[in-house]
Amino acid sequence: MTTRAGGVGRPPYDSFNTATHVGDDPAAVAENRHILRMDLPGEPLWLNQVHGNRVFEWVASPSPGGDTPPAADACVTRQTGQVCVVQTADCLPVLFCDEAGSVVAAVHAGWRGLAGGVLEATVRAMGVAPGGILAWLGAAIGPDVFEVGEEVREAFVSQHVLAGVAFRPVLPGTLDEAPRKWLADLYALARIRLAAVGVERVYGGGLCTFKDRERFFSYRREQVTGRMASLIWLQG
Repeated sequence: MTTRAGGVGRPPYDSFNTATHVGDDPAAVAENRHILRMDLPGEPLWLNQVHGNRVFEWVASPSPGGDTPPAADACVTRQTGQVCVVQTADCLPVLFCDEAGSVVAAVHAGWRGLAGGVLEATVRAMGVAPGGILAWLGAAIGPDVFEVGEEVREAFVSQHVLAGVAFRPVLPGTLDEAPRKWLADLYALARIRLAAVGVERVYGGGLCTFKDRERFFSYRREQVTGRMASLIWLQG
């Protein structure tokens, strides 16, 4: 996973923004992607992320250099040298591999994607036994600052009762109070949902994009900002 350091961008995109859709200077983004590319075995497949649960299974096409990136929030590949990538700035990036080294995946998991089943869809698309899958959770907005409404909590708890432990009330509830606000733990929600489909070996987590201004972009903190990239590939 990249950080915001080491690139050529100017504020508020300083300095290693890899996203083309956030208003940054296209020349700066192109240079940052060039810097990133020098450490990779191939050109990454950049996705058009839509906060959904579609998984793009990358076989041989489309070309990473194409004008129309796939509309998806996860990428799976079994081909060596093909680099799966997702971009985030508070949402949770999740990287997957299997213990045999036969398949990898990268997932963009905001709360909508998590609730919509993007992790479960990716595990299915990998086509291997869930018990043989390893997952890594990258930096995301932390549980002390990610405030959400009741509808977000209900979206998770209605599917998994255990998801209730991932929410803490901001204020005590009363009958005449405005809709209750909750602090949500994306890391806990991801672990709960992965465990439910048999993925137990989950690593990473615990970093907060919102609090760590030096290392990470944060959309909720700044609104106009860059994106970090999380990448994975099979070595040839």
